[in-house]
Amino acid sequence: MRLCVCLVLLSFILCASADVLRAGRFAWDAAGGAWDMLRAYRDMREANYIGADKYFHARGNYDAARRGPGGAWAAKVISDARENWQSGMSGRGAEDTRADQEANAWGRNGGDPNRYRPAGLPSKY
Repeated sequence: MRLCVCLVLLSFILCASADVLRAGRFAWDAAGGAWDMLRAYRDMREANYIGADKYFHARGNYDAARRGPGGAWAAKVISDARENWQSGMSGRGAEDTRADQEANAWGRNGGDPNRYRPAGLPSKY
């Protein structure tokens, strides 16, 4: 009986620690994904290149999603929040928001960001 109780308790401990590790990994990936999104945004601002915004949207989402589920989640949350805010503030309209979200989803789903890369964008980016 004691052995049975010990095995049950041990299995509970192992399951709980696995969940804690999984949650910790998700949070770590989410933080890294947020950093990837910030880096893409900074690069976009630095490049200041007309027609390159979709490329940076796709690249930020792509880099974040490569980190795992936490990174993909962070990329989606940040992209959606930014587009919701921007669509109401910038006056660019629904078509621009739709195109940005398409680039976001393309990168987040593993698509090559270079699909949106404009000719002449410096190779630094």
